[in-house]
Amino acid sequence: MNTVMEATAPPVVHSEPRRPWAAVFALARFEARDLLRYIPVLVALVVYIGYTLWGLLSEREGMDAFPALQDVDRGTQSAPFLLGIALLVCVNRAALRSRRRGTDRHFDVLVMEPWRRTVAHVLSVVPFAVLTALVVLGEFTWQALKPGAVGHGSVAELAVGPLYVMLCGALGVLFARLVPTVFAAPLLVLGLFTFSVFISAGTSDAEWSRWLSPVVGENSTETLPSDLIGRPAAWHALYLLGLVLLAATVAVLAGGGRTWHVKAGVAGALALTLTGAVAQSGGVSAELTAARERATTTPEKEQSCTRHGTSTYCAFPEWTGRTGTWAGVVDRVQALAAGSAAKEQLLVRQRFDATYGLTGDSTIASLTAPHQVTVGTRWGGNRVPEFAAAVASVLVAGSEAKGGELCDGRMVTVMWLAVGGAADPIGDLKNVRLDDSLSGSAIVLAPTNSLSMSAGQTSVTVELLKRPRAEVTAAVKEHWGELTAPGVSTAQVARLLGVEAPKGGDDCEE
Repeated sequence: MNTVMEATAPPVVHSEPRRPWAAVFALARFEARDLLRYIPVLVALVVYIGYTLWGLLSEREGMDAFPALQDVDRGTQSAPFLLGIALLVCVNRAALRSRRRGTDRHFDVLVMEPWRRTVAHVLSVVPFAVLTALVVLGEFTWQALKPGAVGHGSVAELAVGPLYVMLCGALGVLFARLVPTVFAAPLLVLGLFTFSVFISAGTSDAEWSRWLSPVVGENSTETLPSDLIGRPAAWHALYLLGLVLLAATVAVLAGGGRTWHVKAGVAGALALTLTGAVAQSGGVSAELTAARERATTTPEKEQSCTRHGTSTYCAFPEWTGRTGTWAGVVDRVQALAAGSAAKEQLLVRQRFDATYGLTGDSTIASLTAPHQVTVGTRWGGNRVPEFAAAVASVLVAGSEAKGGELCDGRMVTVMWLAVGGAADPIGDLKNVRLDDSLSGSAIVLAPTNSLSMSAGQTSVTVELLKRPRAEVTAAVKEHWGELTAPGVSTAQVARLLGVEAPKGGDDCEE
């Protein structure tokens, strides 16, 4: 009998394809969650979000109610500083976890290469950068939706905060691979701070060195139109992006990633960084300098004018929607006046000094032309009584230049017109005075050159503001000619308005 032997075929084994990047992303998610367990990161995150929310919710009035978006975008850059530093230190510590615990040797039996673990640590910072971007976007949107908002923001300026957070995390991983000790990260933070201070002082704050810092803050007493700011925001964002990619790719290279893709990434990141660094150090162009000069010396060539009531209001394009608000203040001041001043046709012109960009802080010269008033680019808070004081001085003295020279009792009339019709006249009087006082002599702030009040003029004005508004208004209108006559003394003004005459004279040097 023949026996037929049938060979049994071996079972078919279906091998799963390797998916190394899926493992990288899984590890990155784990490391991102693990970072939240670090107290510095958690505290910094809570402080950052809480501080931002508190700032937005506490903005009820004043200049906060009238934001300029070209200033708001820069205002989002400094808040992520603490979060970035916390991530630098904690990501560095997380990347050194296996070295501290002596488990490096176990990685040799794993499928994932060591350099991919470095990539995962870099990617673990991405959720924090995304969260920062959401906070920045929310803060900017909140300001942009306010009825008093003007101007235009810059996407490149808004990108600085998230890029800064990402850069700090990448630097933490880089130093974990270059200097594998937990003391490296704190020393890096101290070293970067010392370097930034040294290079700024050693180069006299030159343009090329100033923009090497991740965050370059610039503030001015006035807000400039968006097209006159002149910050190389786009090039700086490219420079920061290059730094992020450079730190990340060098970290991967130091972690064992010797492939040509990684080397090409290092070269590309270095090219981006150098391109951004060179382009952002070009300084102010001749065209921008000329545009700033035109806006400063001949603003009428760049403005459009609108008529409200009897007066004309000229503003730069981004502020044309605010002319009605200015007209409300002018109408309020003129309602307390009498004679020709009550119906005077004023020309309100927006003016600022843009010669030195955001670093300038000079006083605008008073207008000598009659019946012309200066208004600035900021509004709300103290800017309102300051503008009202300028309007009142022009109605009483005839021009801004003459208003700045008032030394007699007409200053009482000016201040009554400026703050007498306000919702909080006593508060506005304090806010418009340089020392925030209600007694003694003081400098009165205005959009251009300031005014001066003697101690006697202050006491008379305060007494008038304590009396019924209708009563004082009637007295001012009845004696308008005498109250605005050149040379009238404060004592005479007090007697005309039924207030006790003060002691002392009207010396502006008091």
